[in-house]
Amino acid sequence: MKNPFFKIAFLSFSLLTLSCSSDSEKEPKVITPPVVTTPVTETDVLTTENVATYIVDKNATKETVALFYNLKRLAKTMFAIGQQDAFNSFYNDASGDSDIKKNTGFDPAVLSSDFMFITDKNNNEQTNNWFYQQEQKIVADTKAAYAKGIINTFSWHLREPNNEDSFYAEDMTAEQRTTAFKSILPGGKNHEWYKGKLDKVAKVFLNLKATNGELIPVIFRPFHEFDGSWFWWGANFCTAEEYKTAYKFTVDYLRDTKGVHNLLYAFSPDNSYTNDVNYLSRYPGDTYVDVLGMDNYGDLDNKGHAGADKANTKLKMISDLAKTKVKIAAMTETGYQVTASKAAVNDWFSTYLYSALTNNDIQISYVVFWNNTKDGYYVPNSSVSNAADFKMFASKPKSALVNGLPKMYEMPK
Repeated sequence: MKNPFFKIAFLSFSLLTLSCSSDSEKEPKVITPPVVTTPVTETDVLTTENVATYIVDKNATKETVALFYNLKRLAKTMFAIGQQDAFNSFYNDASGDSDIKKNTGFDPAVLSSDFMFITDKNNNEQTNNWFYQQEQKIVADTKAAYAKGIINTFSWHLREPNNEDSFYAEDMTAEQRTTAFKSILPGGKNHEWYKGKLDKVAKVFLNLKATNGELIPVIFRPFHEFDGSWFWWGANFCTAEEYKTAYKFTVDYLRDTKGVHNLLYAFSPDNSYTNDVNYLSRYPGDTYVDVLGMDNYGDLDNKGHAGADKANTKLKMISDLAKTKVKIAAMTETGYQVTASKAAVNDWFSTYLYSALTNNDIQISYVVFWNNTKDGYYVPNSSVSNAADFKMFASKPKSALVNGLPKMYEMPK
């Protein structure tokens, strides 16, 4: 807030006559007292004492409660930088440290993982099974991230319930697209199948234990990008009420039936929503959501300042909602993939994305880039043309890699 202006008016008048004048004949000075404006401060309703009342799981572990509080507090000054599969997806298959660490010297502040292989029909939990090996690798990475103080989040590309071959709607028949999501709801023919998948998810979460035995907190975001229709849970394949029912059941089953208490729950559509009424059209309610997220690739797909401004406007919307609802706001996925046929955009990270995440005093807790591959990257390592751009982005005042995080799993003293 700018300092108020202090106005002091000194009025001095000389008595003037045509016939005579005297220096001693002056009116006394009139001094107007300064106008003092009291600064208006934003009241923070969230405290270390009441934080548990604002999260979905009232029986959440103390580390999970602390994560919520610290993410909310972090957003006032910084955002955490993360990547999908950061410890296992490398540009040009250059394994070792994460590509973020290769570039900056520090690991990401957020590790994003996926249940896709973990809940695959081919995962038989045998040591020689490729899918089970992926599960073990993901679990190990999650534990390693927690030990470093990194924030963990999981998405879920759940394969459709009929053949379990794909999560993309285009790979299904028209009838399957129409019926698949409805079939997993309570009373549906595939509801028990879905519960079986949740049993597996719960088993993994309940076995995510640190060296001291505490459960590792995770941000879980099921059925993401639901406003599009590329996934079988997309907007064209279920009503708003059906989506809410599935989301609520997922939370209730994990929390109340399976006793999973180390989760924060994220609601994360894609970028189609431009106002809060539309954004909340499939929102299951404050008692079921901890994180208000948004995935956004399209607005930042080499569209310069105009695209960055559009992304910022949408993030401003969820930031304001998060303040009102006492939730966490996040850019749950984004990125611009560079490949042999798609060149890097100058200043994409340090100018366009950074402005999208910080302009208009928004409070975003974290941003996650998608995974790198052998043939393309979302986050540059140290050897590519835009390496310096990302390094500059990561070193800006509001950016945080793992070295810039406070102790996320402990309440401040």
